[in-house]
Amino acid sequence: MSDRKTTHFGYKQVAVGEKAAQVRGVFDSVASSYDLMNDLMSLGVHRLWKRRTVTLAGVRRGQRVLDLAAGTGDLSERFAGLVGREGEVVSTDINAAMLGRGRERLVDLGVVGNIRYAQVDAEALPFPANHFDCISIGFGLRNVTRKQRALEEMLRVLRPGGRVLVLEFSHPAGYPLRKAYDLYSFSVLPILGRLVAGDADSYRYLAESIRMHPNQETLQNMMEQAGLERCEFFNLSGGIVAIHRGFKL
Repeated sequence: MSDRKTTHFGYKQVAVGEKAAQVRGVFDSVASSYDLMNDLMSLGVHRLWKRRTVTLAGVRRGQRVLDLAAGTGDLSERFAGLVGREGEVVSTDINAAMLGRGRERLVDLGVVGNIRYAQVDAEALPFPANHFDCISIGFGLRNVTRKQRALEEMLRVLRPGGRVLVLEFSHPAGYPLRKAYDLYSFSVLPILGRLVAGDADSYRYLAESIRMHPNQETLQNMMEQAGLERCEFFNLSGGIVAIHRGFKL
């Protein structure tokens, strides 16, 4: 994987070194309408998916959590409430516009004191080994150029006994659901993106990136190859979304 000169950006092939900038352009474009679009696209169900992720994380008071691709901070907000003043949440994103939106939102909600922010590339985490009790990445892994490298970095900075949670769009089970989901993704999402965010192309890319993301079993295998153990996944909404979990033992 590391020797490849091109990678996918949606259905297109781009130079490996160019993907991050192109992804950054997508999220620069959609940052201001990101929360509204999430509610519209999922009919609000994304909140239930995130709640389930936090439950599976099993985070306790006083622990240290790394939230990668935190976006506007939904998971960071929930983790901050669980770890309390004795703990810490590091809310990160590779995209400065998304990170800024998340920080503004959480400050407005009064989520301060046990949370800090960092613009971070998941493929090269600027944290020491064995540092975090829990690492989450919500709807972000599919945008990472070298997913295997990112998983290996997560393992490195995770403490023994800690766990990684990957919340991501996945591959629906059953032909009828897959066909309906494809119709929605490629017909409805770009229209919503154009009407709400003024950007149909970015939401077309997001739909394509979901299709290019590894399926449930493949991602589980990738986590195991990275060195995580007791890896498993939980399908939500018929496999439209899956939560993968793995531990460092």
